This record gives sequence, C-alpha cells and structure tokens, in this order.
Amino acid sequence: MSPRDQLDAWLGRLAGERQASAHTVAGYRRDLEKLLRWMEAQGLDRFEALDANRMRAFVAAEHRAGLAPKSLQRLLSSCRSLFRQLRREGLMAHDPAAGVRGPKVHRKLPQVLDVDEAAALVEHGGDGALGVRDRAMLELFYSSGLRLSELVGLRWIDLNLDEGEVRVLGKGGKTRIVPVGRHAVDALRALGVAEGREAGSPVFRGRGGAPISPRTVQARMKTLALRQGFARHVHPHLLRHTFASHMLESSGDLRAVQELLGHADIATTQIYTHLDFQHLAKVYDAAHPRARRKSRD
Repeated sequence: MSPRDQLDAWLGRLAGERQASAHTVAGYRRDLEKLLRWMEAQGLDRFEALDANRMRAFVAAEHRAGLAPKSLQRLLSSCRSLFRQLRREGLMAHDPAAGVRGPKVHRKLPQVLDVDEAAALVEHGGDGALGVRDRAMLELFYSSGLRLSELVGLRWIDLNLDEGEVRVLGKGGKTRIVPVGRHAVDALRALGVAEGREAGSPVFRGRGGAPISPRTVQARMKTLALRQGFARHVHPHLLRHTFASHMLESSGDLRAVQELLGHADIATTQIYTHLDFQHLAKVYDAAHPRARRKSRD
C-alpha cells in the first residue's frame, strides 16, 4: 500500500469510526499532503524510509518555505498521529518523528477586559427586542465562558434557569454543565418572555427562527462595542478569555476553571495564570516602594 493509500485509509477511519469533524480531517490532510509531496521530491516511496534526520530535514524545508512555528508544531503533531496509527497496525516499526522538535512557539497572551469594561459591555445590549436578545447573549458569554459554537447551538431545553445551569455540547461532542450567573438568568428569562420558550427551539434565533449564525453574533458584538467606545476589537472569544481570567483571579482554582471552560488539557487553561501574574506585576510596580524607586532610577 502506498503512503497516499495509507493516509487516505487513516483519514477515512477518523471520519467514520472516530467521528472526527470534517474540519479536523481536512486539517490533517493539509498537513500530511506536505509530507507526501516532500517524500516524493526526495524519492521516498514508503513511510518506513523516514527517520529522525529526514523528519528534521522536512521540518527545516517547511520552515524555510515560510511556515510559522505554530503551524510547524501542528504539522509535527499530525505526522505523529499518523505514525502512531501505522505502528499500531504493524505497518511501521518506529516513529521517525520521535524526538524531533519544531521551533519554539512564543505564545501570545490573550487580551481580556477589566471588570468595569466587561460590565459596561454586557449591561448595554441595545434597545428593543434586538437589545433583549443581545443582552442575553453577552451576559451568558461573560457569565459562563461559552465558546461561540456552544452559544449558537443552545436550545431552551439545555437551560435550567431555576437552578442556574446550562448544559453545553463542547468540542469532541463532550457535554458539560456550567453555572449561569444571576444577571444572565434574568436576561435569559426576559428573552424567553419576549420571544417565547419552546424546549426544542434555539435560544438565540436568527432569520426564520433558525439558530443565529456565528457571523451575526460577531457582527453584533462589534457594533455594540463601537457604540460603547471600545478602542480594541471585541469578539466572542474575548469574553471567554475575560470570564476565565476573572474566575481564576478571584478563585485561584485552576482545575475548576479548566472544567468550566471544557479544556481537555490543563496546560491550555494555564495561559490564564500568566494573565493573572501580569495583573499582579502591574499592582506591584504601582504600589511597592522599592518598585517605584527602581522605576525612577
């Protein structure tokens, strides 16, 4: 079986048996097509011919071609996933990517709103029926830290407003229960009165009663932020970042924040510990006598 046939077979199993999304499968294919093209250029007709040195040469070639460090890390991860499966099937005796590292990724800290900015945004959702809907969206984003895809997929049956909870279908088809704050509950009750609540209907509706589109949510947030005079770009994930940062700052419980966000790996959540330290460093520089003295030297 040729490398391309092996790749096609693996991607087919991902989509079928493991029910990977079309987006995930397409991402793997884009990455691994790069490897196939490089192998063809090198005259390599089987994955077994790869070793660590050749994988390093492949990564170096992609780096020279302009692929960013983060994309190179993802490329290596895609290669390792394929090689792992081929080893399970006895089609490879070794992992040629073992020990091969891509260039270091300098992780950019996410921006967040401070408490006053977040309150100003969510409390001014606009006027009329549209304002009721927008206020409920913003309150829920900030209250529960939902992803955009999670919010637009919500139906009334997923909400238990009496208990202040929402059932969310997250990445990988995983379900989690997330608390809903008092202000968000009030805003959602108002939305239910204004638009009617049916168990199976979308919480946030677009045209024709269909679920609101992600693009519409993004556009509404941008419009509302501009009306409030926000200089920075305000988007749904900014409120998720803000929720996580404020929760960690007030609770100090990294594991709890991981559960609330639905992160599979706590390393993903740890980015917010850097944000918290950034805040503490600013307070230190502003308040500590030795810090002030040093800044004047």
